[in-house]
Amino acid sequence: MTAPTRLSGSLEDLTDKEREILQLLTTGHTVKSIAARLGRSEASINERLRDARRKTGVGSSRELARLVEAHRATCEKADTQENRDRKIDLPAPHDQEDELAPPASAGPPRSKGRFLMLIAIPLAASLMIMVAGSMSPSSDAPATHETGGAQIPLAGSWLLDVARLPAGERPRRVTMNFSVSLDGKWSTLVEIVNPDGSTRQANSTAALDGVPVPVSGNMDFIDTVALRRPSPDTLVMTLGKDGNPVSTRVYTVAKDKRSMTETIVWSGNGMQKQETTYFNRIG
Repeated sequence: MTAPTRLSGSLEDLTDKEREILQLLTTGHTVKSIAARLGRSEASINERLRDARRKTGVGSSRELARLVEAHRATCEKADTQENRDRKIDLPAPHDQEDELAPPASAGPPRSKGRFLMLIAIPLAASLMIMVAGSMSPSSDAPATHETGGAQIPLAGSWLLDVARLPAGERPRRVTMNFSVSLDGKWSTLVEIVNPDGSTRQANSTAALDGVPVPVSGNMDFIDTVALRRPSPDTLVMTLGKDGNPVSTRVYTVAKDKRSMTETIVWSGNGMQKQETTYFNRIG
């Protein structure tokens, strides 16, 4: 097996915090959303990115992020193959049984079935304790939803704070609802009530794999959506039309689980425009 290429000296100089910021860039985050997530200023995030580019000689932060991510994936693949190779060298089953057998002076020999039972009983008890603990109610249960036994801060219904929008761009009401099925697919329902009372809706169901899926409804400026979830309280949504990107939206739930920011990066004509909106939980 060919050994993976080692990091160059310049990439090895990257700090853990610089790597964390670069990893967030590869998942669709912007400098603004990274700063909000890490509790730092945008100037601080930009300074760390400049340090990383200076150490590596790479002129683009996103290009550097892709290089680091590609190297990480290569190393993980190599580690997986190495673990498989090690399994080939494991002793034969009869050798393991000899090692587990009690010494002759330890008393009468025990059957293999009895030995396995002694292992299985405490293991089953431990699993029961773990399951019981995971089913215990959480103190912040009202602020999260449970799907398949796991709490998902983003799940539920959210209402846009339209008062923060410019007066000429305010709809009457915007609601979003995220729900998660037992197989891990996310259903998203968006409803916009326009100033004249007319409504627009968009509905989709997608896995968290970044693969575009169709959007139904009457929002004619989009026809696909792709989802990724880089962390439990963050969802990255990419909207498209006719195979072209329309916008990328990063939804981040606050620590209180009752408010959510939406960072939008619009695409088109080679230009990008960024804006932020705010939601409050209603369900």
